[in-house]
Amino acid sequence: MIEEKGILFILSGPSGVGKGTVRKELFERKTELRYSISITTRGMRPGEVDGVDYFFKTNEEFERLIDENKLLEYAKFVNNYYGTPKDYVMETLDKGHDVFLEIEVQGAMQVKKNFPEGVFIFLFPPSLEELKNRIVNRGTENEDVIIDRLKEARNEIEMMDAYDYVVVNDDVDKAVAKIQAIIQSEHCKRERIAAQYKKILEDELS
Repeated sequence: MIEEKGILFILSGPSGVGKGTVRKELFERKTELRYSISITTRGMRPGEVDGVDYFFKTNEEFERLIDENKLLEYAKFVNNYYGTPKDYVMETLDKGHDVFLEIEVQGAMQVKKNFPEGVFIFLFPPSLEELKNRIVNRGTENEDVIIDRLKEARNEIEMMDAYDYVVVNDDVDKAVAKIQAIIQSEHCKRERIAAQYKKILEDELS
């Protein structure tokens, strides 16, 4: 019997492209994926559960994890740390479960450095005009912030070459279907299972 290790899938893309929406729709469908729970130093909000929504840590605990190289990636937003715990991801992969990360482009580049065997998927907007409309329609940013986000989005789109796959998010259902197809095809890749099949053949012939 082939005992496959899990695969780490990383979904990333510019702010406003719809990463969260696509990830939620993917997980609402029947899936064997495990979502990687992030670590944060921000306060727990009403209804949140430690170890379900986030792993909640103090600043000191988080900085110790950085020093001990226990994070696949991390960043600081508005004086709070956010990061992906390496041990949790590795243990889940070792159990044969696929792990799914939904993170910003800078975080994805850190993961690529620390775990290059991951599968990197870039979620692409149908156009920059559409991306601007999505950011504007959030209604949470002023004009200066919108311009900054669009400049950053252009820079992030130029980093697309670092990814394995590109999925255009012009329709959430279609984008999710493409990601499901990517997951399936990755499990069928020859190099993933060749070594395991060779070991079985060697065991049977010895």
